[in-house]
Amino acid sequence: MWPPHELAQALGAYLGRGQVLLRRLSQGARRGVSHMSRVRNLVIVLGDQLDLDAAVFDGFDPAQDAVWMAEADEESTHVWSSKQRIAIFLAAMRHFAQALRAAGRPLHYSRLDDADTHGSLAAALRAALEKLNPQRVLMTAPGEWRVLQAFKGVVEQAGLTLQIVEDRHFFCTVREFAAHAKGRKSLRLEYFYRELRQRHGVLMHEGKPIGGRWNFDADNRETFGAQGPGELPPRATFAPDQITRAVITLVETRFARHPGTLDSFAWPVTRAQALQSLHIFIEQRLPYFGRFEDAMWPGEPWLYHSHLSAALNLKLLTAHEVVQAAEAAYHAGKVPLPSAEGFIRQVLGWREYVRGIYWTQMPDYVELNALAATQDLPTWYWTGNTDMACLRDTITQTLAHGYAHHIQRLMVTGLFTLLLGVRPKQVHAWYLSVYVDAVEWVELPNTLGMSQYGDGGLMASKPYVATGKYIQRMGGGCANCRYDPTERTGERACPYTTLYWDFLMRHEKLLAKNARMALQVKNVARLSAAERAAVVQRADAIRDGRVGAS
Repeated sequence: MWPPHELAQALGAYLGRGQVLLRRLSQGARRGVSHMSRVRNLVIVLGDQLDLDAAVFDGFDPAQDAVWMAEADEESTHVWSSKQRIAIFLAAMRHFAQALRAAGRPLHYSRLDDADTHGSLAAALRAALEKLNPQRVLMTAPGEWRVLQAFKGVVEQAGLTLQIVEDRHFFCTVREFAAHAKGRKSLRLEYFYRELRQRHGVLMHEGKPIGGRWNFDADNRETFGAQGPGELPPRATFAPDQITRAVITLVETRFARHPGTLDSFAWPVTRAQALQSLHIFIEQRLPYFGRFEDAMWPGEPWLYHSHLSAALNLKLLTAHEVVQAAEAAYHAGKVPLPSAEGFIRQVLGWREYVRGIYWTQMPDYVELNALAATQDLPTWYWTGNTDMACLRDTITQTLAHGYAHHIQRLMVTGLFTLLLGVRPKQVHAWYLSVYVDAVEWVELPNTLGMSQYGDGGLMASKPYVATGKYIQRMGGGCANCRYDPTERTGERACPYTTLYWDFLMRHEKLLAKNARMALQVKNVARLSAAERAAVVQRADAIRDGRVGAS
C-alpha cells in the first residue's frame, strides 16, 4: 500500500502526463497527422522539377517521407501567362503526380480546382507545413529567384530550414560557373563552352575538338531560298489524354481572358512522350538542323528545330541524355558534325551559360536597363494585330502554339523591341508569359541580356541589331509585306530599317566604343542632316503607333 500522500502525487503526475498527451493528439488531429506519424522529410516538387530520379529523392523512404506539390493561381498571373504555357505546366504536373503515386511515394497535391485551394505557392506551403509538421523540408534548387525567396521565408517562419539540393540535370553547378566568371569583366559563351566540352569529353578526341574546330556556327546559316523549305518532317505531337483534357477545360474556364489558344495543344507532358520527342528529332530533323537553324519561313513554325526545350526545362528530359543522343547520332554517321555541334552548343553551352548568368547576377539583374529604354511594349504584341508580316506571323504563331524558334525570338520580336526602345523588364514579362518553355532562369538572361542588351554587354559582346534586310534574307516573309526592307524613310520604309538607323543615332556615342559596332556606327556619319531628320520623323511615327499597328 502506498501512503495516501504519495498515491495522490503519483496519480496527479499520471493525469498531468495524460493531459499533455491528449493536448498533443488534439493538435495532431487538427493538423491531419498524429504526433507519432510526423513526416520526416517533406520533399517539395515544383512544376519544372518533374523527375523521379532527381537528387532530392536520394534516400527517400516512403514509410517516413512525403512529397508536396501545389498548383496556384499566382504562377499564372504574376505575369499574364498564355493558355498554352499554363496548360503544359499543369498537365505535366498532374501526370507526374500520377507517376509518383505509381512509384509508391506518398504525395500531398493541391489542385487549382480543389475547394481549399490557395492563391500562391507560399500560402499553400504554409498550410501544408501546419498540417504535416515535417522535421525537414527539402527541394531541388528552383528555377526562379522569386519562388526561392518565398519558400525560404515560409519555411523559416515554421521554425525550419529549407534544404536546397543540387539540380543534377545540368552539366555545370552554379558554384562552378561562379568560379569561371570570377575576375572577368565580361562573360563570353565561347570560352565557357570550350571548358565544358573538355571537362565532359563531348565531341572530343585526344583532348582536341573533333573536326579541328570548336564551333561550326559559320556553316549553320543557310536559308531556304526562294523555293522555300519544301516537304518538312512532321512535328512530334501527342493527343491530349483524359488528364490533359481536364487541364485544358480548367484553363479555358479559369483563365479565359488570358492570351493564346489551346486548339493545337499537343506538347509532351510525360517522361515517355518526351523521350519519344527526342528520338523523333534525332532521327528526322537533327540531320538538317545545323544548316537551317537560323532560317525562317512564313506559316512554318516548326522547321528543323527540336521543340525539346519545354521538356528539358520541365525536367522530363535531362541535358545529359539529350547531348549524348546527338553525339551518338554523329558517331553513328546519321548526322553531320555541324548539325550535331550546333545543337549541342545550344544545350551544353548556351543553356548552361544563361543559367549561370541568372543565378550569379540576381536579384539586381532583372532591373538592368543599360540603354535607358523608356517605351512601353506595343499592345499588339498580345494579339498579333500588326501590318508587319514577319511580326504578325511570329506573334500569331506564338499565341497559337506557345512557341517560336530562337531566330524568331531574337531577330523578329526581340529585335523590334530593342530598336523601338521598349523597357527590357516589359519585354522580359512578355517572353515569360507567352512561351511554353519559359522558366525565368533561362528566359530572363536570353531576353534582357542577349536580346535587349539591357545588361550593357555582360553576356553578349554587342547589341544584336539589323535592318529589315536581315529578316528578308533569312526568309521572314517580306515579299508579302507592305513595307520595303531596303527603304529607311518614306511611306513604304520597313519599320525595322527605319528604327535601326534611329537606334544607331540615339546610341552613337555608346556604340562607338564597341569594336564590333564600329563599322555600323561609321555608316551613320554618312547620313546628311536631312536624312537624319527624316529617319527621326518616321521613327517617332512608329513609336507613336501611327505606323505598324493594323
